[in-house]
Amino acid sequence: MMAEVTYERHESPGGAHRLDAFLPAYEEVYAEPPYCEGPRDVAEFIDHYQVQAQRPGFRLVLAREGDEVIGFTYGYYLAPDTRWWKNLQGIELPEHFTREDGHRTFVIIELAVRKAWRRRGIATALHTRLLDGLDAERVTLTMRPEPEAAPAQSAYAAWGYRNVGVSHPWDEAPLYDCMVRDLR
Repeated sequence: MMAEVTYERHESPGGAHRLDAFLPAYEEVYAEPPYCEGPRDVAEFIDHYQVQAQRPGFRLVLAREGDEVIGFTYGYYLAPDTRWWKNLQGIELPEHFTREDGHRTFVIIELAVRKAWRRRGIATALHTRLLDGLDAERVTLTMRPEPEAAPAQSAYAAWGYRNVGVSHPWDEAPLYDCMVRDLR
C-alpha cells in the first residue's frame, strides 16, 4: 500500500535551504533521456538554484510520499530586465508581449516527478500548488521538444499552455519550446 502524497510549498528565502531535500529526485529524473545529465550538469544546477532561489517571488513545491521527495517544481517572477524573451530564435515578439515589470510573468524553471510516481496526477498537483494565489498575468516555461518529453508536452497542452517560439538560452544549451499560459 502506497503512503499518501503530501505537498509543501516554500517561498523565498526558505526555499534556498530545501535543495538537499529534492536533489536526489533531480539527479534521478534528469539522468533520463532526453536530458542525460551527469555530475557536471548537477553541479551547474546546484549553482543556478542557489541564485534562482533568491529571486523575487521564488516558490518551491515538494511532493513527498512519507519522507521521500517524489517530485518538485519551482519558479519566480521574471525581472524587468530579463533576457527570457530575447532567447527566442527566429521570431521577434512585440514589445507589449515582452514587457516585464517584475510581477507580470511567473516562470516555472523546473517541474519533475520521479519515474515510479508518474501518471498519478502528481505533476498536476505540483503545478496547481505552485501557481495557487499568484498575482501574475501569465506563466511561462520551456520544455524539450524531443519525443521522450511527449508526456510533459501533453500535460502542458492540457493545462492551457501555448507555444510562442523556440528558445536557445545559452550557447551550449539545447533548443527548447517556450510556452505561455494566461492566468487572468
